[in-house]
Amino acid sequence: MSQACSGGSDWQATRRNAAALRAADGLALAASPTFAIMALLTGVLGGGPAEMLCSAAHVSPLSGMVTMYLLMSAFHATPWLKLIRASARRWV
Repeated sequence: MSQACSGGSDWQATRRNAAALRAADGLALAASPTFAIMALLTGVLGGGPAEMLCSAAHVSPLSGMVTMYLLMSAFHATPWLKLIRASARRWV
């Protein structure tokens, strides 16, 4: 794409790309704590009327919403682990 068609210089496109990458990194870091908070709130406050209907059947404790949120938090922990590893390398 030519400079005339893109509507700006290369440095402007680079700044936009850098801003988009920072936003994506922030969003990736927000997922794990968000799910952990949702697990905590669901465990403390309960699931409300819908959970009462579903709890009539005796199911595995691994099928609850708290477990799902904890697993989602663990699966989305990769950006945090990378950040911790990178900061540990700086201190060594």
